[in-house]
Amino acid sequence: MQIKDREQVEGGRERVTVVPESVDDLWHLQYVLEPGDRVAGDTTRRIQRNDDQMRDTGGEREPMWVAIAVDDIEFHKFANRLRVGGEIVACSREDQLGFHHTLNVEEREELSIEKRFKPDQKARLEEAEEATENPDVAIATVEEGQAHVHTVAQYGTEERATITGTTGKGEYSRGRSELFSELADVLKRQDVDAIILAGPGFTKQDAKKYIENNEPEVAERITMVDTASVGDRGVHEVLKRGAVADVQQETRIESEAEYIDELTRRMAEGAKAAYGPDQVKQAAEFGAIERLLVLDDRLQKERGPDGEWAISVDDIVRTTEQKGGDVTVFSSEFPPGQQLSNLGGIAALLRYRLE
Repeated sequence: MQIKDREQVEGGRERVTVVPESVDDLWHLQYVLEPGDRVAGDTTRRIQRNDDQMRDTGGEREPMWVAIAVDDIEFHKFANRLRVGGEIVACSREDQLGFHHTLNVEEREELSIEKRFKPDQKARLEEAEEATENPDVAIATVEEGQAHVHTVAQYGTEERATITGTTGKGEYSRGRSELFSELADVLKRQDVDAIILAGPGFTKQDAKKYIENNEPEVAERITMVDTASVGDRGVHEVLKRGAVADVQQETRIESEAEYIDELTRRMAEGAKAAYGPDQVKQAAEFGAIERLLVLDDRLQKERGPDGEWAISVDDIVRTTEQKGGDVTVFSSEFPPGQQLSNLGGIAALLRYRLE
């Protein structure tokens, strides 16, 4: 994420101009934006008249600049875009004021955001800006008869390919080579800086030797890691072992996995942990929270009109920070976030046990 400009505007609001550079950045913006914000950017639009009928322009859309008062935000990961809808409050064509419009925000498109930024929203923008320097990573897990390729993103991991083939050596060696060949082809197509090759036994060593002999440029990016499983479970093992951190100094999903493992360990022991809004609110008021864990989509929901809690999530966040605790916002796209969702979407690692 590029942050091109910051300025204070009327009413204690701040205007930040950003350029998202990846689908990760669009995902971050989903949780920075909320209803009532003002968002501006270049767009195209079919012109509407005051009678609310489309002018006959043969379906053509005219380019223009618009600013909208945000009503709704939708992240479309597979379309690589963020849709931000609302009423037009400023426009390069005054006759379009008051109409509804949806900005389709894509990578490398400049966007201006005007709002009162909450601390976690500022931190998310800064995280996205710093993450621009992180190398992109693919995780390939392989064992006899199957291979899987995932890519690592800040919003989680995404499966790119599942490959199956025959097992064993001897008369099956051709099928085995075909498996390695297809794996090498998939890895060659991934636009990544590093590849972690993982799995049980010696199959991964054989796969690496094949890749070294046939795709040496791909082999140069490979680091090998032992895991007991392949596929999604194998990827989780890679993340927990810190292998991704060797090529990315810090990844969001890796730290989330560590925090949720520590939380579940403490809960099993009846130790220093709290979960659910009521317990966590009490812990925050006592100044007992060492690290607050809150799910991104739950945070967004509770800040809006559809919130279900009788307490303010912003009060919990604010109290935690005022009393020296740290706040980690989890991604709902990754298994640790799904585990946190099962605990009510909010939990805390405590400095001491509450009675």
